[in-house]
Amino acid sequence: ALVSMDPKTGEILAMVGSIDYFDTENDGNVNVALRQRQPGSSLKPLIYAAAFEKGYSPATMLMDVETDFGNGYKPQNYDGKFRGPVSIRRSLGNSLNIPAVKALAIVGVKNATDLAQKMGIASLNDPDRYGLSMVLGGGEVKLLELVNAYATLASGGIHHDPHPILKVEDNNGKVLEEYKSDDDKGERVLDENAAYLVTNILSDDSARAEVFGMGGILT
Repeated sequence: ALVSMDPKTGEILAMVGSIDYFDTENDGNVNVALRQRQPGSSLKPLIYAAAFEKGYSPATMLMDVETDFGNGYKPQNYDGKFRGPVSIRRSLGNSLNIPAVKALAIVGVKNATDLAQKMGIASLNDPDRYGLSMVLGGGEVKLLELVNAYATLASGGIHHDPHPILKVEDNNGKVLEEYKSDDDKGERVLDENAAYLVTNILSDDSARAEVFGMGGILT
């Protein structure tokens, strides 16, 4: 599935829901962009955004060591290594798991889901059902909603509802429905500084070099 959205307006520019609509044996008639799926690590930027709103910074140090978060939950990093004290910039840039779980523990699941909903992820609506594994994909979301949340980051913390339709006319040319971007100023749901810090880290080639290398495909 793929969703492309204009972050300044919320207009859906493209949506692909499956590889082949007519391939009924492989869920072709299902629009995966509108179905709940585990988002993996793509929720990490939202959790760190919530931490930045609480006063933490990219320089804040988190301990990347083996940690039991209760009930035997001991998440591992992708490579099974522990790096000791690491900055949030390094943690997010390299998508480290253990510091991300600690960041969610600091922020609180309820605060994290509240922010996620404001940014467009309505699916995360039951904080009592999620544990700290939510930051690693433990809470299902819809791709359209996730793109909407990232669009909120890209617009500096201003949220726009998704707009899939520009205009509807009847057979006589009468306009039944029309979207006008001038009527949608959006709503600030995330501190501008927090949004900037997250996007700055995600754009920092050196911050992700440890895992993804310098000058890689992300650049």
